[in-house]
Amino acid sequence: MFSFCTDPSAIDGLAWLACYLTTGKHLAAYLSILTVLVLLAITAPASLAFGFAGAVAARSRIAPLRWLGQGYTAIVRGVPDIVFFLFFVFALDQGLEWLRHQAFCPDWTEPIRRGSDFIVCPAAKLPLSTSPQWVHETYNFFIAVLTFAIVFGAFAANVLYGAMRAVPRTQLETAEAYGLSERQTFWRILVPQMWVYALPGLSNLWQILVKATPLLFLLGVEDIVYWARELGGTKGGMFEYPHPDWRLWYFLALLVFYLGLTQISEIAFRRLNRRLSHGQSLGHAA
Repeated sequence: MFSFCTDPSAIDGLAWLACYLTTGKHLAAYLSILTVLVLLAITAPASLAFGFAGAVAARSRIAPLRWLGQGYTAIVRGVPDIVFFLFFVFALDQGLEWLRHQAFCPDWTEPIRRGSDFIVCPAAKLPLSTSPQWVHETYNFFIAVLTFAIVFGAFAANVLYGAMRAVPRTQLETAEAYGLSERQTFWRILVPQMWVYALPGLSNLWQILVKATPLLFLLGVEDIVYWARELGGTKGGMFEYPHPDWRLWYFLALLVFYLGLTQISEIAFRRLNRRLSHGQSLGHAA
């Protein structure tokens, strides 16, 4: 990046460090911070949407819909996150490729399953082997977002379901006495008030989501933990910037990043809680 970085072996001190911290790999590492933040920005509302749908389904009067909502939360919450991440990603990826295989290669006669191998025709690969690198990275990121949303949506569904049950029944009965329909009571009375009860659980879930972002590496996304291990490892004389094992310093930087992010999140949730609690007679929600 700097003009004096053309020959790293001829510089030392702070100049060497400035050159080292602005290499292409370091710039990719800095970009991975944005990747994590974008993941959180997309996954949080997506998880909330999954959770809201699951909570509404779990309290439905229609038995199959109620079983679906309760089963969703029970199954996802009962499976370790890392197992679900590994299984679901492979199952979803192979399921999509199988559907594409049936559509694009109807004349294919060879078996798809060959022992432990899953082989489809080239046109069914997702993404295609001829696709540029950014397509593969975008696809992996999409799979990561969907997986995070489904997993944390199940926990959000449990939180929202409990919050809906915590809204005093008398308020719902009063709304019905004033002539509001069941749908109007749900959207105008129940939903606005449940957030006060749900916010503590959702804030804890957000912190867990933040701490779960290193699982991106399992889904093929080069996140900040991947780069901390990659850049901090010992680099010998064959590299432009040889150095001993610096992983301790890189992971200390990650510690500062995550602690700062969680602290900012706590401040934001406290302010949001005070705003939602304004005018509410809920002493414990303040």
